[in-house]
Amino acid sequence: MGSAGAVGLQHYLIFASLLFFLGMAGFFLRKNLIIVLMCIELMLNGVNVMLVAFSNYLWDARGHAFALFIITVAAAEAVVGLAIILYLFRHKGTVDIREWRNLRDT
Repeated sequence: MGSAGAVGLQHYLIFASLLFFLGMAGFFLRKNLIIVLMCIELMLNGVNVMLVAFSNYLWDARGHAFALFIITVAAAEAVVGLAIILYLFRHKGTVDIREWRNLRDT
């Protein structure tokens, strides 16, 4: 193991787990669609940190490649999600998740 002040793999894994579970808690507990979308991004970033940490620990570049792919998918998800949220806001005047249930009736 390194010196006492060195950042090891376990520190990155704890940080990534905290990011992921914070995003998951926000996803299940919040009602605002924009905050839910940001929580999904937090979960994806937690997975990215974990992939890159393992990739560096194992001296393998595949984790970096997967992280780059996840960043690309997250960008596309953000664009599509924001477009849907913008449509809902224009249609209903709010970004509350409970309004999604009423869209199938209209």
